[in-house]
Amino acid sequence: MAEWVTIGSASTVPEGEVMSFGAGSRQVAIANVEGDLHAFDDVCTHQQCSLAEGDLDGTTIECPCHGSQFDVTTGEAVHGPAVDPVDVFQSKVEDDGLKVLVNDE
Repeated sequence: MAEWVTIGSASTVPEGEVMSFGAGSRQVAIANVEGDLHAFDDVCTHQQCSLAEGDLDGTTIECPCHGSQFDVTTGEAVHGPAVDPVDVFQSKVEDDGLKVLVNDE
């Protein structure tokens, strides 16, 4: 069952940066793209590297291990070697608390 989980303070993710947070049993990456926060699975679908350690260029995150690229708004793999998308999550800010809607499997 999906539930809203507070993962930290929205102000801790500077514009143009990506940070990783624990959300139940999952690691969720938050990208700040021009003030909009986008939540997605922090695990690359190619070889399970942390995407939050990669480079963000606009809405594209590049995995630091093998260069796979994903759209942080849709999760779509836009450049291989990864072909499978990453999960994306709804997010919201309440009183600077950053919340994501996750299915804690």
